[in-house]
Amino acid sequence: MIYTDSPSFLWIKPRFFGVLIIAGILSSCSLIPQQSANTCPTVEVVELPLTVPACPEPKVVERIVTKTVTAPLPPMASTAGKLHLPIIGAVEWARIEPADLWVESRIDTGADTTSIHAEEIQLIEKDGKRYVSFVLTDALTGSRYSQELRLRRRVLIKQSDGPDQRRYVVRMWVTVGETRSRIDVNLTDRANFEYPLLIGRNFLTDTMIVDVSRHHTMTSNPTAKKPSTDD
Repeated sequence: MIYTDSPSFLWIKPRFFGVLIIAGILSSCSLIPQQSANTCPTVEVVELPLTVPACPEPKVVERIVTKTVTAPLPPMASTAGKLHLPIIGAVEWARIEPADLWVESRIDTGADTTSIHAEEIQLIEKDGKRYVSFVLTDALTGSRYSQELRLRRRVLIKQSDGPDQRRYVVRMWVTVGETRSRIDVNLTDRANFEYPLLIGRNFLTDTMIVDVSRHHTMTSNPTAKKPSTDD
């Protein structure tokens, strides 16, 4: 209840005042929005792409290398001249018969006759005929071959670096490549020379052409098939 003793002053009993305060509080609470206990939190939905984007193609880096290649030389001629004679080098393998051995030979167009290194050279006589006994050595195996051949003649060899020599001459089969000739060969001591056989013009004339810039153009393997030894 409200009491007043004057028109300008109102007096409210304490009990009634408390009721007003509680009613105000309740009315203010009704203004605050209430969250339901069953309300779920908001979830953001993100849509994934249907296809995975492909990786970019690798970049190929080309490297250009310049290399100088020497052009191959044209094949060297194997024959020359009007007769198409075989061309041989300054050093060749040669086969000597009847000893049937191979020796490395020096080709010398300045020498008249062919000469070979021989040891134990002796002149012998049989039935009124003269023969020469000597020993040849195989350069490949070191084997020694005793030979006894008919004496053809004796020659005087003049040397610029020493005294003149008289040598015995015998006849042998000499084979270089496909060329085989029976020629006169003089016997001498060539132990101080690099090659045991020197082939001269009596084998080369009208049969071969010599190119001193070449070596071993014929049979490079002495174990290759050898020609027939028939006389």
